[in-house]
Amino acid sequence: MNNHTTRQATNARRAVSFFFILLGTVSGAWAARIPAVKHDLGLSDGQLSYGLLAVALGLVTGMRFAGRLTDRLGSARVVTPAAVATALAVIPPGYAPTLPLLITALFLYGLINASLDVSMNAHGVEVERAYGRPIMSSFHGMFSIGGLLGAAIGGLFAWLDLSAGTTLAATGISLALISLYARRHLLPPATPTTQATTPTRARWSGWIVLMGIVAFAGLVGEGAAVDWTAVYLFDSLNASQGVAAAGFAVFSTAMTIGRFAGDHLALRLGPVRLVRYSGILASAGLITALLIGQIPIAIAGFALFGLGLATIVPQVFSAAGNHDPAQAGQAIAQVATVGYAGLVAGPAIIGGAAEIITLPGALVIPALLAAFMAASAGALRPQPAS
Repeated sequence: MNNHTTRQATNARRAVSFFFILLGTVSGAWAARIPAVKHDLGLSDGQLSYGLLAVALGLVTGMRFAGRLTDRLGSARVVTPAAVATALAVIPPGYAPTLPLLITALFLYGLINASLDVSMNAHGVEVERAYGRPIMSSFHGMFSIGGLLGAAIGGLFAWLDLSAGTTLAATGISLALISLYARRHLLPPATPTTQATTPTRARWSGWIVLMGIVAFAGLVGEGAAVDWTAVYLFDSLNASQGVAAAGFAVFSTAMTIGRFAGDHLALRLGPVRLVRYSGILASAGLITALLIGQIPIAIAGFALFGLGLATIVPQVFSAAGNHDPAQAGQAIAQVATVGYAGLVAGPAIIGGAAEIITLPGALVIPALLAAFMAASAGALRPQPAS
């Protein structure tokens, strides 16, 4: 392994995997307790949407600073404090007594969340470089596992009739403490001779913008699946509520499986062919689900859609982080800033289009975006840093 012992790289991979699990768990636990927060504060759907938008605004705002901070200090120095802060920042929204304070708490949570997202991805790229083979997809798979774990924790605490604040405090404090242990296993920070103390501000190159758009396309699809899979099955195909919910569960499971298979596929196919084939698979799966109005085939189509989407964003982040190692944090932050807008905009784009051309027609949009990702795959070939 490049410049690192096998044990050191293996331990670092486990530590980074934990930080991805942490972010997924925190996100899943919060998502599971949103209904309780909404009920406790007596919020309407519209009022709740202000709070959820605050998370996205905080995340995008934080990306502006997270990249430079990561490049300046080194990802190893940033990721643990960012993880502790993120785990603790999810607690105040569970105790917010008013809507304005909820919005403020969620904005700060998103702001801090950005520093962990960028630094753990940047360190993941360093560990991948030490391994000398693709491992980025499995890190994102760990995030998916964390999301499932967080949802399970939230569901358990809800079943026990414990408050949202208690749920988030128990989850956040536990993860913050484990983060302090995981810190020792990260790769050592770069030495002053190789790590610039005041990195230059990375420019928005055309290649970085394209990578951001590819990530945006993938995350529009993911956001659309989260919000509209069950609705499509229930309203358009007359599935029962249980079957409709199972459709999204199948999508999520397929996506998780795809992420853990992604590293082997990236090694075998290379990032360009992997993203090309993945985009084609995602597009074909979703089109099949829409064209053939039968519930089992639609669910199978959503599974293929999840498998196809699974590997694309990890490959984009890996390419961005390797573009210029000295500015890996800023490159990842720039791509993430554009890409994560897809998670926010995706459901709204689909919802708005559905009002005009029906929901099945609107869901053609992420299928076309998947085809665009396949067509753009050639851009993932290594690019000289500008």
